[in-house]
Amino acid sequence: MSIKKISKIQPNNFEFNDENFTLAEKFISNYPKGKQKSAVMALLYIAQKQNNNWIPLSAMKYIANFLKISYIKVYEVATFYSMYNLTPVGKYFIQVCTTTPCMIRGAYKLVEACKEKISKDEKKLSSTSDSSWIEVECLGACVNAPVVQINDDYYEDLNKEKMIKILDKIKKNEKIQPGSYRGRKNSEPENGRKALIRT
Repeated sequence: MSIKKISKIQPNNFEFNDENFTLAEKFISNYPKGKQKSAVMALLYIAQKQNNNWIPLSAMKYIANFLKISYIKVYEVATFYSMYNLTPVGKYFIQVCTTTPCMIRGAYKLVEACKEKISKDEKKLSSTSDSSWIEVECLGACVNAPVVQINDDYYEDLNKEKMIKILDKIKKNEKIQPGSYRGRKNSEPENGRKALIRT
């Protein structure tokens, strides 16, 4: 997204709602007096959740004032970590793991589904502006590959057809069930096996 487009979508003001204000104060209370700046990551996450999955500049300035630190300190953290979105990603932010285990198990078929159902290019909002997708490095669920993360939840053991069904539900704003799409509990062996199979 160009700088010109980003500047147009930036809201003039931001502040925590009552619930998030209380939550922010709770996080800050976990740190010794004078060390409140250590809560910056938690407060950025709260702001992102409140603002439809992305953090505007006004939220960073608000957090800086909230923590009584310089704005640049907040900006440095927000721009360093990939888990913070600095432009709109939509209500549903789909992260497709394409690291080796997922790639071997068909991750690029999931990318195909995203291109067909959301947008041809990653980081680009869908035509309805409710979702976007991106390729990411390891999500740490290699045993259940291929895996995608949608907002806070993992969807595992996927294939293209199952991914399309998930994306269709998202378009209809229907509830989607996280976890294994092969019926496994956590990362247990398939078919309820209790021992390795000799080959």
